[in-house]
Amino acid sequence: MEQRIHISNVNNTPSMCFDTGLDPRSFARTKMSQSLIEPGYIVNPDGTHEKWKAAGVNETDGSMRAFGPVFPGKRLDLLLKEADSTLQTAQQARLQQTALQAITSWIKAKMFLGETRSVLNPGASFVCLEENNPSHPWGSVFFAPEHISNRCLYVEGTQLDRYNCPDLVGMDTSAFCAGVMLYQILTGNHPYPGVDLYQDMREGIFLPMYLAAPGLDEKLAGLIQAALLLPVAKKKSSLSQQGKLSGLEILTDFLEILTDKENTVTSVTEVSSLVSTLQLEKEKQIDKEKKAFLFRQNLIVKTRRFTTQNKHFLIGCGLGLFFVLFVVFSTVRGFTQRLTTEGMAADTVVISYYEAFSGLNHLFMEACIQGADRTDINAAATLHAVVKQRQAYEVTGGPAIIQARVWKETGGELPAPNVFGVTDLRLEFRGGSEEDGIITYRADYLLWSPFEDFARHRSDTVTLQRDRRKHWRIIELLREEK
Repeated sequence: MEQRIHISNVNNTPSMCFDTGLDPRSFARTKMSQSLIEPGYIVNPDGTHEKWKAAGVNETDGSMRAFGPVFPGKRLDLLLKEADSTLQTAQQARLQQTALQAITSWIKAKMFLGETRSVLNPGASFVCLEENNPSHPWGSVFFAPEHISNRCLYVEGTQLDRYNCPDLVGMDTSAFCAGVMLYQILTGNHPYPGVDLYQDMREGIFLPMYLAAPGLDEKLAGLIQAALLLPVAKKKSSLSQQGKLSGLEILTDFLEILTDKENTVTSVTEVSSLVSTLQLEKEKQIDKEKKAFLFRQNLIVKTRRFTTQNKHFLIGCGLGLFFVLFVVFSTVRGFTQRLTTEGMAADTVVISYYEAFSGLNHLFMEACIQGADRTDINAAATLHAVVKQRQAYEVTGGPAIIQARVWKETGGELPAPNVFGVTDLRLEFRGGSEEDGIITYRADYLLWSPFEDFARHRSDTVTLQRDRRKHWRIIELLREEK
Protein backbone atom coordinates (compact mmCIF):
# COMPACT_ATOMS: atom_id res chain seq x y z
CA MET A 1 0.00 0.00 0.00
CA GLU A 2 1.44 3.34 -1.06
CA GLN A 3 1.81 5.75 1.83
CA ARG A 4 0.38 9.15 0.94
CA ILE A 5 1.94 10.79 4.03
CA HIS A 6 5.67 10.26 3.90
CA ILE A 7 9.12 11.83 3.90
CA SER A 8 10.52 12.67 0.49
CA ASN A 9 13.02 15.05 -1.10
CA VAL A 10 11.64 18.31 -2.44
CA ASN A 11 14.21 20.51 -4.15
CA ASN A 12 16.91 18.23 -2.71
CA THR A 13 15.60 18.87 0.83
CA PRO A 14 13.93 16.17 2.99
CA SER A 15 10.33 17.24 3.57
CA MET A 16 7.04 15.95 5.01
CA CYS A 17 4.86 15.30 1.98
CA PHE A 18 1.08 14.92 1.66
CA ASP A 19 0.06 13.36 -1.65
CA THR A 20 -3.62 14.25 -2.18
CA GLY A 21 -4.08 12.05 -5.25
CA LEU A 22 -5.80 14.97 -7.02
CA ASP A 23 -4.84 16.33 -10.40
CA PRO A 24 -4.30 20.13 -10.57
CA ARG A 25 -7.83 20.79 -11.82
CA SER A 26 -9.49 18.68 -9.12
CA PHE A 27 -7.18 20.17 -6.50
CA ALA A 28 -8.38 23.66 -7.45
CA ARG A 29 -12.06 22.63 -7.75
CA THR A 30 -12.14 21.06 -4.27
CA LYS A 31 -10.42 24.13 -2.80
CA MET A 32 -7.84 21.87 -1.23
CA SER A 33 -5.40 24.79 -1.29
CA GLN A 34 -7.33 26.31 1.61
CA SER A 35 -6.11 23.42 3.77
CA LEU A 36 -2.54 24.64 3.41
CA ILE A 37 -3.14 27.34 6.01
CA GLU A 38 -4.29 24.77 8.58
CA PRO A 39 -1.42 24.20 11.04
CA GLY A 40 0.00 21.00 12.40
CA TYR A 41 1.80 20.73 15.76
CA ILE A 42 5.15 19.39 16.89
CA VAL A 43 5.15 18.68 20.62
CA ASN A 44 8.42 18.11 22.46
CA PRO A 45 8.84 15.88 25.55
CA ASP A 46 9.37 18.90 27.79
CA GLY A 47 5.94 20.28 26.88
CA THR A 48 7.06 22.93 24.44
CA HIS A 49 5.38 22.88 21.07
CA GLU A 50 5.49 24.68 17.76
CA LYS A 51 3.19 25.02 14.82
CA TRP A 52 3.97 23.22 11.58
CA LYS A 53 2.88 24.87 8.34
CA ALA A 54 3.04 23.69 4.77
CA ALA A 55 5.73 25.37 2.72
CA GLY A 56 4.17 24.85 -0.70
CA VAL A 57 2.60 22.55 -3.29
CA ASN A 58 4.09 20.71 -6.25
CA GLU A 59 2.92 18.23 -8.85
CA THR A 60 4.37 14.73 -8.91
CA ASP A 61 3.26 12.17 -11.50
CA GLY A 62 0.10 14.19 -12.17
CA SER A 63 -0.84 14.38 -8.48
CA MET A 64 -0.78 17.49 -6.33
CA ARG A 65 1.39 17.18 -3.23
CA ALA A 66 1.73 19.56 -0.28
CA PHE A 67 5.05 19.64 1.57
CA GLY A 68 6.67 21.26 4.57
CA PRO A 69 9.45 20.91 7.17
CA VAL A 70 10.56 17.34 7.77
CA PHE A 71 9.85 15.48 11.02
CA PRO A 72 12.03 12.43 11.74
CA GLY A 73 9.39 10.11 13.09
CA LYS A 74 7.35 7.04 12.27
CA ARG A 75 3.63 6.90 11.70
CA LEU A 76 1.83 5.72 14.82
CA ASP A 77 -0.66 3.52 12.95
CA LEU A 78 2.22 1.59 11.37
CA LEU A 79 3.77 1.02 14.80
CA LEU A 80 0.43 -0.31 16.03
CA LYS A 81 0.11 -2.57 13.02
CA GLU A 82 3.58 -4.02 13.54
CA ALA A 83 2.83 -4.74 17.20
CA ASP A 84 -0.64 -6.17 16.48
CA SER A 85 0.21 -9.85 16.78
CA THR A 86 -0.37 -12.66 19.24
CA LEU A 87 3.01 -14.28 18.46
CA GLN A 88 5.16 -14.39 21.59
CA THR A 89 8.62 -13.85 20.08
CA ALA A 90 11.50 -11.63 21.15
CA GLN A 91 11.12 -9.48 18.05
CA GLN A 92 7.38 -9.14 18.62
CA ALA A 93 8.00 -8.14 22.24
CA ARG A 94 10.35 -5.38 21.05
CA LEU A 95 7.78 -4.11 18.57
CA GLN A 96 5.12 -4.18 21.25
CA GLN A 97 7.39 -2.22 23.60
CA THR A 98 8.13 0.33 20.87
CA ALA A 99 4.42 0.78 20.22
CA LEU A 100 3.79 1.26 23.95
CA GLN A 101 6.53 3.91 24.05
CA ALA A 102 4.98 5.68 21.06
CA ILE A 103 1.51 5.66 22.64
CA THR A 104 2.93 7.03 25.89
CA SER A 105 4.57 9.90 23.99
CA TRP A 106 1.34 10.50 22.08
CA ILE A 107 -0.66 10.70 25.34
CA LYS A 108 1.82 13.21 26.80
CA ALA A 109 1.71 15.35 23.67
CA LYS A 110 -2.09 15.40 23.71
CA MET A 111 -2.10 16.47 27.35
CA PHE A 112 0.47 19.21 26.66
CA LEU A 113 -1.75 20.58 23.87
CA GLY A 114 -4.80 20.41 26.12
CA GLU A 115 -7.92 21.70 24.40
CA THR A 116 -5.96 22.79 21.31
CA ARG A 117 -7.52 20.91 18.40
CA SER A 118 -5.12 18.45 16.81
CA VAL A 119 -5.54 15.44 14.57
CA LEU A 120 -6.65 12.25 16.34
CA ASN A 121 -6.14 9.53 13.76
CA PRO A 122 -2.89 7.63 14.47
CA GLY A 123 -2.23 7.57 10.73
CA ALA A 124 -1.62 11.33 10.86
CA SER A 125 0.57 11.24 13.98
CA PHE A 126 4.33 10.70 13.87
CA VAL A 127 6.49 9.82 16.88
CA CYS A 128 10.24 10.36 16.98
CA LEU A 129 11.92 7.30 18.49
CA GLU A 130 15.45 8.13 17.36
CA GLU A 131 17.85 8.87 20.18
CA ASN A 132 20.29 11.80 19.93
CA ASN A 133 18.36 13.30 17.02
CA PRO A 134 19.72 16.84 16.47
CA SER A 135 16.43 18.32 15.26
CA HIS A 136 13.86 16.74 17.58
CA PRO A 137 14.41 14.88 20.86
CA TRP A 138 13.28 11.32 21.52
CA GLY A 139 9.53 11.16 22.19
CA SER A 140 8.57 14.23 20.15
CA VAL A 141 5.24 13.92 18.36
CA PHE A 142 4.08 15.50 15.10
CA PHE A 143 0.34 15.99 14.58
CA ALA A 144 -0.20 16.63 10.88
CA PRO A 145 -2.77 19.19 9.64
CA GLU A 146 -6.11 17.43 10.03
CA HIS A 147 -7.95 18.17 6.78
CA ILE A 148 -5.21 17.44 4.28
CA SER A 149 -3.94 14.41 6.23
CA ASN A 150 -7.45 12.91 6.31
CA ARG A 151 -7.63 13.37 2.56
CA CYS A 152 -4.37 11.49 2.13
CA LEU A 153 -5.43 8.67 4.44
CA TYR A 154 -8.73 8.34 2.60
CA VAL A 155 -6.95 7.99 -0.77
CA GLU A 156 -4.53 5.57 0.85
CA GLY A 157 -7.42 3.39 2.03
CA THR A 158 -6.70 3.79 5.74
CA GLN A 159 -9.79 3.67 7.94
CA LEU A 160 -10.27 7.08 9.52
CA ASP A 161 -12.69 6.01 12.22
CA ARG A 162 -11.19 2.92 13.85
CA TYR A 163 -9.78 4.83 16.83
CA ASN A 164 -12.19 7.74 17.27
CA CYS A 165 -15.80 8.10 18.37
CA PRO A 166 -17.58 11.14 16.83
CA ASP A 167 -19.77 11.61 19.94
CA LEU A 168 -16.88 12.63 22.21
CA VAL A 169 -15.26 16.04 22.61
CA GLY A 170 -12.21 17.51 24.30
CA MET A 171 -9.90 15.25 26.28
CA ASP A 172 -12.47 12.45 26.18
CA THR A 173 -11.65 11.96 22.49
CA SER A 174 -7.94 11.55 23.28
CA ALA A 175 -8.65 9.18 26.19
CA PHE A 176 -10.88 7.00 24.02
CA CYS A 177 -8.29 6.89 21.22
CA ALA A 178 -5.54 5.99 23.70
CA GLY A 179 -7.74 3.26 25.17
CA VAL A 180 -8.34 1.71 21.74
CA MET A 181 -4.61 1.77 20.89
CA LEU A 182 -3.59 0.22 24.23
CA TYR A 183 -6.30 -2.43 23.89
CA GLN A 184 -4.98 -3.32 20.43
CA ILE A 185 -1.31 -3.77 21.34
CA LEU A 186 -1.96 -5.47 24.71
CA THR A 187 -4.58 -7.94 23.48
CA GLY A 188 -3.46 -8.37 19.87
CA ASN A 189 -6.95 -7.47 18.61
CA HIS A 190 -8.88 -4.32 17.86
CA PRO A 191 -11.78 -3.82 20.30
CA TYR A 192 -14.25 -3.14 17.46
CA PRO A 193 -13.52 -5.60 14.64
CA GLY A 194 -17.08 -5.61 13.26
CA VAL A 195 -18.60 -3.54 10.48
CA ASP A 196 -20.96 -1.66 12.82
CA LEU A 197 -18.07 0.35 14.22
CA TYR A 198 -19.81 3.47 15.54
CA GLN A 199 -22.75 1.51 16.88
CA ASP A 200 -20.41 -0.84 18.76
CA MET A 201 -18.57 2.17 20.24
CA ARG A 202 -21.80 3.86 21.35
CA GLU A 203 -23.20 0.70 22.91
CA GLY A 204 -19.94 -0.47 24.50
CA ILE A 205 -19.82 -3.71 22.51
CA PHE A 206 -16.33 -5.15 22.96
CA LEU A 207 -14.67 -8.03 24.77
CA PRO A 208 -13.91 -6.88 28.35
CA MET A 209 -10.26 -6.52 29.30
CA TYR A 210 -10.32 -9.32 31.91
CA LEU A 211 -11.21 -11.74 29.09
CA ALA A 212 -9.28 -10.08 26.26
CA ALA A 213 -6.01 -9.78 28.21
CA PRO A 214 -6.04 -12.17 31.19
CA GLY A 215 -3.37 -11.35 33.72
CA LEU A 216 -3.05 -7.68 32.69
CA ASP A 217 -2.44 -5.19 35.50
CA GLU A 218 -5.89 -4.64 37.03
CA LYS A 219 -5.58 -0.86 37.28
CA LEU A 220 -4.46 -0.53 33.65
CA ALA A 221 -7.21 -2.91 32.51
CA GLY A 222 -9.77 -0.87 34.44
CA LEU A 223 -8.54 2.38 32.85
CA ILE A 224 -8.73 0.94 29.33
CA GLN A 225 -12.22 -0.33 30.11
CA ALA A 226 -13.22 3.12 31.40
CA ALA A 227 -11.81 4.81 28.29
CA LEU A 228 -13.75 2.53 25.94
CA LEU A 229 -16.95 3.14 27.89
CA LEU A 230 -16.75 6.94 27.59
CA PRO A 231 -19.22 7.01 24.62
CA VAL A 232 -21.66 4.91 26.65
CA ALA A 233 -21.31 7.11 29.75
CA LYS A 234 -21.93 10.20 27.62
CA LYS A 235 -25.46 9.02 26.84
CA LYS A 236 -26.36 8.51 30.50
CA SER A 237 -27.66 11.15 32.88
CA SER A 238 -25.29 13.34 34.86
CA LEU A 239 -26.42 11.61 38.06
CA SER A 240 -25.37 8.18 36.76
CA GLN A 241 -21.97 9.57 35.75
CA GLN A 242 -21.00 10.49 39.30
CA GLY A 243 -17.81 8.67 40.18
CA LYS A 244 -16.94 8.06 36.51
CA LEU A 245 -13.44 9.04 35.38
CA SER A 246 -13.10 11.93 32.95
CA GLY A 247 -10.90 11.75 29.87
CA LEU A 248 -8.21 13.87 31.50
CA GLU A 249 -8.16 11.68 34.60
CA ILE A 250 -7.87 8.54 32.46
CA LEU A 251 -4.93 9.97 30.49
CA THR A 252 -3.20 11.06 33.70
CA ASP A 253 -3.59 7.59 35.21
CA PHE A 254 -2.35 6.00 31.98
CA LEU A 255 0.89 7.98 32.28
CA GLU A 256 1.24 7.10 35.95
CA ILE A 257 1.27 3.39 35.04
CA LEU A 258 3.19 3.57 31.77
CA THR A 259 6.06 5.79 32.98
CA ASP A 260 8.37 5.68 35.97
CA LYS A 261 7.88 7.77 39.11
CA GLU A 262 9.95 10.64 37.70
CA ASN A 263 7.69 10.56 34.61
CA THR A 264 10.70 10.77 32.31
CA VAL A 265 10.19 10.40 28.60
CA THR A 266 12.65 7.65 27.87
CA SER A 267 11.62 5.39 30.73
CA VAL A 268 8.48 3.42 29.78
CA THR A 269 7.17 0.48 31.74
CA GLU A 270 8.05 -2.89 30.25
CA VAL A 271 5.07 -4.69 28.74
CA SER A 272 6.17 -7.91 30.42
CA SER A 273 5.83 -6.28 33.84
CA LEU A 274 2.22 -5.35 33.11
CA VAL A 275 1.11 -8.94 32.47
CA SER A 276 1.30 -11.77 34.98
CA THR A 277 1.45 -15.44 33.99
CA LEU A 278 -1.72 -17.44 34.67
CA GLN A 279 -1.94 -21.07 35.69
CA LEU A 280 -3.19 -23.52 33.09
CA GLU A 281 -6.48 -24.15 34.91
CA LYS A 282 -7.13 -20.41 35.16
CA GLU A 283 -6.44 -19.98 31.44
CA LYS A 284 -8.93 -22.74 30.59
CA GLN A 285 -11.54 -21.19 32.85
CA ILE A 286 -11.09 -17.75 31.26
CA ASP A 287 -11.21 -19.24 27.78
CA LYS A 288 -14.50 -20.91 28.68
CA GLU A 289 -15.88 -17.65 30.09
CA LYS A 290 -14.75 -15.81 26.97
CA LYS A 291 -16.65 -18.17 24.65
CA ALA A 292 -19.77 -17.95 26.81
CA PHE A 293 -19.56 -14.15 26.95
CA LEU A 294 -19.16 -13.82 23.17
CA PHE A 295 -22.11 -16.14 22.59
CA ARG A 296 -24.37 -14.16 24.95
CA GLN A 297 -23.18 -10.82 23.61
CA ASN A 298 -23.71 -11.77 19.97
CA LEU A 299 -27.18 -13.08 20.75
CA ILE A 300 -28.20 -9.99 22.71
CA VAL A 301 -26.71 -7.52 20.23
CA LYS A 302 -28.25 -9.21 17.18
CA THR A 303 -31.65 -9.42 18.88
CA ARG A 304 -31.55 -5.80 20.04
CA ARG A 305 -30.42 -4.43 16.68
CA PHE A 306 -32.92 -6.54 14.77
CA THR A 307 -35.64 -5.19 17.03
CA THR A 308 -34.45 -1.60 16.55
CA GLN A 309 -34.11 -1.86 12.78
CA ASN A 310 -37.49 -3.57 12.37
CA LYS A 311 -39.43 -1.86 15.15
CA HIS A 312 -42.22 -0.60 12.86
CA PHE A 313 -42.69 -4.06 11.38
CA LEU A 314 -42.63 -5.67 14.83
CA ILE A 315 -45.10 -3.10 16.19
CA GLY A 316 -47.41 -3.88 13.29
CA CYS A 317 -47.07 -7.61 13.94
CA GLY A 318 -47.66 -7.04 17.63
CA LEU A 319 -50.82 -5.05 16.98
CA GLY A 320 -52.00 -7.69 14.53
CA LEU A 321 -51.31 -10.45 17.05
CA PHE A 322 -53.08 -8.45 19.76
CA PHE A 323 -56.11 -8.05 17.50
CA VAL A 324 -56.17 -11.77 16.71
CA LEU A 325 -55.83 -12.68 20.39
CA PHE A 326 -58.55 -10.16 21.28
CA VAL A 327 -60.92 -11.72 18.75
CA VAL A 328 -60.06 -15.24 19.90
CA PHE A 329 -60.45 -14.46 23.60
CA SER A 330 -63.63 -12.50 22.95
CA THR A 331 -65.02 -15.43 21.00
CA VAL A 332 -63.99 -17.92 23.69
CA ARG A 333 -65.36 -15.66 26.42
CA GLY A 334 -68.61 -15.24 24.52
CA PHE A 335 -68.79 -18.98 24.04
CA THR A 336 -68.16 -19.68 27.73
CA GLN A 337 -70.73 -17.05 28.77
CA ARG A 338 -73.30 -18.25 26.26
CA LEU A 339 -76.62 -19.39 27.69
CA THR A 340 -76.99 -23.15 27.92
CA THR A 341 -79.42 -25.77 29.21
CA GLU A 342 -76.79 -27.23 31.51
CA GLY A 343 -78.28 -29.03 34.51
CA MET A 344 -81.85 -28.83 33.20
CA ALA A 345 -84.14 -31.84 32.80
CA ALA A 346 -85.82 -32.48 29.45
CA ASP A 347 -89.28 -31.26 30.57
CA THR A 348 -87.70 -28.18 32.17
CA VAL A 349 -86.05 -27.32 28.86
CA VAL A 350 -89.45 -27.42 27.10
CA ILE A 351 -91.16 -25.29 29.75
CA SER A 352 -88.25 -22.82 29.78
CA TYR A 353 -88.38 -22.61 25.99
CA TYR A 354 -92.01 -21.42 26.03
CA GLU A 355 -91.31 -19.09 28.98
CA ALA A 356 -88.45 -17.54 27.00
CA PHE A 357 -90.78 -17.21 24.00
CA SER A 358 -93.26 -15.28 26.14
CA GLY A 359 -90.48 -13.03 27.45
CA LEU A 360 -89.00 -12.46 23.95
CA ASN A 361 -85.72 -13.97 25.22
CA HIS A 362 -84.59 -15.21 21.83
CA LEU A 363 -81.01 -15.77 23.10
CA PHE A 364 -82.11 -18.46 25.55
CA MET A 365 -84.41 -19.92 22.92
CA GLU A 366 -81.28 -20.33 20.75
CA ALA A 367 -79.69 -22.30 23.60
CA CYS A 368 -82.69 -24.65 23.71
CA ILE A 369 -82.74 -25.33 19.97
CA GLN A 370 -80.44 -27.63 17.99
CA GLY A 371 -81.64 -28.17 14.45
CA ALA A 372 -85.37 -27.67 15.15
CA ASP A 373 -87.62 -25.15 13.40
CA ARG A 374 -86.60 -21.54 14.18
CA THR A 375 -89.92 -19.85 13.45
CA ASP A 376 -90.54 -19.02 17.12
CA ILE A 377 -87.01 -17.59 17.54
CA ASN A 378 -87.39 -15.34 14.50
CA ALA A 379 -90.79 -14.13 15.72
CA ALA A 380 -89.43 -13.37 19.21
CA ALA A 381 -86.39 -11.54 17.81
CA THR A 382 -88.52 -9.46 15.44
CA LEU A 383 -91.01 -8.47 18.13
CA HIS A 384 -88.15 -7.70 20.51
CA ALA A 385 -86.67 -5.30 17.94
CA VAL A 386 -90.06 -3.61 17.44
CA VAL A 387 -90.49 -3.19 21.19
CA LYS A 388 -87.04 -1.64 21.60
CA GLN A 389 -87.71 0.75 18.74
CA ARG A 390 -91.03 1.82 20.26
CA GLN A 391 -89.37 2.36 23.63
CA ALA A 392 -86.78 4.58 21.97
CA TYR A 393 -89.38 6.86 20.36
CA GLU A 394 -92.26 6.64 22.85
CA VAL A 395 -91.80 7.72 26.46
CA THR A 396 -94.36 5.69 28.38
CA GLY A 397 -94.68 4.74 32.00
CA GLY A 398 -95.57 1.09 31.47
CA PRO A 399 -94.03 -1.81 29.54
CA ALA A 400 -94.63 -1.97 25.78
CA ILE A 401 -95.43 -5.71 25.97
CA ILE A 402 -97.01 -7.64 28.88
CA GLN A 403 -96.29 -11.35 29.23
CA ALA A 404 -99.45 -13.38 28.76
CA ARG A 405 -98.88 -15.41 31.95
CA VAL A 406 -98.56 -12.25 34.04
CA TRP A 407 -101.62 -10.72 32.35
CA LYS A 408 -103.70 -13.81 33.12
CA GLU A 409 -102.53 -14.01 36.75
CA THR A 410 -103.65 -10.38 37.27
CA GLY A 411 -107.18 -10.95 35.91
CA GLY A 412 -106.77 -11.44 32.19
CA GLU A 413 -109.27 -8.80 31.03
CA LEU A 414 -109.99 -8.33 27.35
CA PRO A 415 -109.18 -6.64 25.09
CA ALA A 416 -105.44 -7.16 25.56
CA PRO A 417 -103.56 -5.23 22.80
CA ASN A 418 -100.17 -5.34 24.59
CA VAL A 419 -100.23 -8.99 25.63
CA PHE A 420 -97.92 -11.60 24.14
CA GLY A 421 -96.95 -15.10 25.16
CA VAL A 422 -98.01 -18.55 26.21
CA THR A 423 -100.70 -19.51 28.76
CA ASP A 424 -102.37 -22.72 29.83
CA LEU A 425 -99.31 -24.82 28.97
CA ARG A 426 -99.86 -28.54 29.41
CA LEU A 427 -96.99 -30.94 28.88
CA GLU A 428 -97.54 -34.65 28.14
CA PHE A 429 -94.79 -37.31 27.92
CA ARG A 430 -95.06 -39.21 24.63
CA GLY A 431 -92.02 -41.49 24.52
CA GLY A 432 -88.28 -42.05 24.79
CA SER A 433 -86.05 -42.27 27.85
CA GLU A 434 -83.06 -40.62 29.45
CA GLU A 435 -81.03 -43.83 28.95
CA ASP A 436 -81.62 -43.62 25.19
CA GLY A 437 -80.81 -39.90 25.25
CA ILE A 438 -84.00 -38.91 23.38
CA ILE A 439 -87.46 -37.90 24.72
CA THR A 440 -90.65 -36.65 23.06
CA TYR A 441 -93.34 -34.44 24.62
CA ARG A 442 -96.67 -33.04 23.48
CA ALA A 443 -97.17 -29.40 24.45
CA ASP A 444 -100.64 -27.81 24.34
CA TYR A 445 -100.98 -24.07 25.01
CA LEU A 446 -102.64 -20.81 24.07
CA LEU A 447 -100.64 -18.14 22.26
CA TRP A 448 -101.63 -14.51 22.75
CA SER A 449 -100.47 -11.90 20.27
CA PRO A 450 -100.75 -8.07 20.41
CA PHE A 451 -101.79 -8.12 16.78
CA GLU A 452 -104.91 -10.27 17.44
CA ASP A 453 -107.88 -10.00 19.85
CA PHE A 454 -108.02 -13.76 20.48
CA ALA A 455 -105.68 -16.56 21.45
CA ARG A 456 -104.55 -19.31 19.14
CA HIS A 457 -104.58 -22.89 20.38
CA ARG A 458 -101.41 -24.76 19.48
CA SER A 459 -100.32 -28.33 19.87
CA ASP A 460 -96.59 -29.00 19.42
CA THR A 461 -94.75 -32.30 19.31
CA VAL A 462 -91.35 -31.56 20.83
CA THR A 463 -88.43 -34.00 20.54
CA LEU A 464 -85.30 -33.51 22.68
CA GLN A 465 -81.89 -35.14 22.51
CA ARG A 466 -78.71 -34.86 24.55
CA ASP A 467 -75.92 -32.98 22.78
CA ARG A 468 -72.19 -33.80 23.04
CA ARG A 469 -72.02 -31.96 26.39
CA LYS A 470 -74.94 -34.03 27.68
CA HIS A 471 -77.35 -31.08 27.63
CA TRP A 472 -80.97 -31.57 26.56
CA ARG A 473 -81.71 -29.70 23.29
CA ILE A 474 -84.84 -29.53 21.09
CA ILE A 475 -84.02 -31.22 17.80
CA GLU A 476 -87.51 -31.28 16.29
CA LEU A 477 -90.67 -29.17 16.78
CA LEU A 478 -93.83 -30.20 14.85
CA ARG A 479 -96.80 -27.85 15.21
CA GLU A 480 -100.60 -28.05 14.82
CA GLU A 481 -102.68 -24.91 15.20
CA LYS A 482 -106.45 -24.83 15.80
